[in-house]
Amino acid sequence: MRTLIDITELQVQALEDIARAEKLSRAAVIRAAIDEYVQRRHRVDISDAFGLWGKGGMDGLSYQEKVRSEW
Repeated sequence: MRTLIDITELQVQALEDIARAEKLSRAAVIRAAIDEYVQRRHRVDISDAFGLWGKGGMDGLSYQEKVRSEW
């Protein structure tokens, strides 16, 4: 897919420098930069997946001691 974007002359020069140094096309450098950005932004915070053990929850040892004290 083709996309039209506006970038500054400084950004164009930086892309050219990177492309030349890595022996890649400017388009390849832009695609790699987008891939890195998307990957960073879509990292999942796994602490949300652990319910009780997630953020603000009780740590495992404290929970175990609490439950066993009820026996």
